[in-house]
Amino acid sequence: MTTTHTASDGRTQTTGGRLLVDALTAHGVDRVFCVPGESYLEVLDALHAHARIQVVVAKHEGAAANMAEADGKLTGRPGICFVTRGPGATHASIGVHIAQQDSTPLLLFVGQVPRRQLGREAFQEVDYQSMFGGMAKWVVSVEDPARIPEFVARAFACAMSGRPGPVVIALPEDVLSASCPAVPTPLGAPVSCAPDAGAALRLQAMLASAQKPLVIAGGPNWSERAAADFAAFVQAWNLPVACAFRRQDVFDNRLPQYVGHLSLGVNPELAALVKNADLVLAIGTRLGEIATNGYTLLEPPRPAQKLVHLHADAAELRRVYQADLAIQSGIEAGTAMLRCLTPPADRPWDEWTRQAGAMHARFSTLPEPHPESLGIDLAKVVAYLDRQLPDDAILANGAGNYTVWLHRFYRYRQPRTELAPTCGAMGYGLPAAVAAKLRHPDRTVVCMSGDGCFLMYPQELATALQFGAAVVVIVVNNGMYGTIRMHQEKRFPGRVSATNLQNPDFVALAQSFGAYAELVESAEAFPGAFERACAAGRPALLELRTDPRQITPQGWLDSHG
Repeated sequence: MTTTHTASDGRTQTTGGRLLVDALTAHGVDRVFCVPGESYLEVLDALHAHARIQVVVAKHEGAAANMAEADGKLTGRPGICFVTRGPGATHASIGVHIAQQDSTPLLLFVGQVPRRQLGREAFQEVDYQSMFGGMAKWVVSVEDPARIPEFVARAFACAMSGRPGPVVIALPEDVLSASCPAVPTPLGAPVSCAPDAGAALRLQAMLASAQKPLVIAGGPNWSERAAADFAAFVQAWNLPVACAFRRQDVFDNRLPQYVGHLSLGVNPELAALVKNADLVLAIGTRLGEIATNGYTLLEPPRPAQKLVHLHADAAELRRVYQADLAIQSGIEAGTAMLRCLTPPADRPWDEWTRQAGAMHARFSTLPEPHPESLGIDLAKVVAYLDRQLPDDAILANGAGNYTVWLHRFYRYRQPRTELAPTCGAMGYGLPAAVAAKLRHPDRTVVCMSGDGCFLMYPQELATALQFGAAVVVIVVNNGMYGTIRMHQEKRFPGRVSATNLQNPDFVALAQSFGAYAELVESAEAFPGAFERACAAGRPALLELRTDPRQITPQGWLDSHG
């Protein structure tokens, strides 16, 4: 219980820090991620008394923010992160940017200098409104401790309503230690919206009159119910479905209507399919730069294809694309509406859908390895994971060319099983995997990371060990920043600059933390190594050494500097 006392006027008194923790508890928060700082010691002390809230201490504020963002992806409720002022806030800003671009609910609580010192550039002082104003949905500094419950309730509602996103709350040190009335906490609930009957009838008519329709699905907060309703709609209408960048888990990739992902390394035939469609139904997705291949597959402001755009946020509808039909709706209400639409008896697009499925089947067939390849065949590794992992396994990754193999050859089956930053942030995979294993300790959690990606936050293996998160980390080691090298070779062939990596012994590094670790040198040896890693009962790392010349599944560098 929180420590309180009674003032002379008979009212129960507490402190700002304790009131804040009470407010989080009232909102059902059971876990916070942090790196401790002296600017919010009062909160840490209050958390000591709340056994219902687990405090996960990361080793870097960027990793803590990534963990909280991943937790928000998995639950649909704001992930909670605490960092100290100045350097702590700047390190954690990566999590805010990911939450913004990935539309993830996140609350970042940041320490601040005492109110009387504001504006003097005191030790570690930062103007958070200026710093986060362009990234967060709301940035606020708490000036009155008694208003903390009010601000927390508003922050929860803001983070989850419309297009979800991050909220940043600055906590001046003296506000947290100040005495204030122990006021009750109002609960902040998201504001949801649903499509109107007229929109449903118009959509049904537009779909029925199409010859080459295509569905593009994406966006956040797809529950099991939403995914099931969406799948029922797609199967009843037999529509081809492409998933937006790193949103492949919203639709079972094994279904015949799945035609691929609009991501980095997109199938050229899928890109042509988007251009040739006469009607595009975009559900949940913003239709961002990656999904539209630099806004070329659908050209703004008025695409050549008829466009129906369903999104939860009115500010997103017609912001980039002038849709023929814009439907403001949350994903649950929107997919429920889709399921109720009646398909025509005659579907002129059935052959179009069949051909699109065959196109994807060709693209997802494992390619023959290059005859000169000396490294492990990554396609076979991912194909093994696809065969062996349970449907509810969670896969986390950061950024890099290694992800092209994962997105192309692994079939996602359930919502909230793909943890991947649409903003392309390196280092995300391991912190996200730790958060996932803590949230779902009974499920298999695999982090796939490039060598450069892993080296962003390798110290979070210590966090995994400390908190018992038995993740399996696969480090794809090609000795370079592969994505940058690929672009470098295209623009400046043979002129290697700043893209080579001098790596540590990853096995020894992992073992130094207490993790299980192995070096795997062939695809044939991977299944046994993976089984041993899963059976280790603690965090495990498998290092895969790949040929640096194999830059993509079918791309080969003629030379390697």
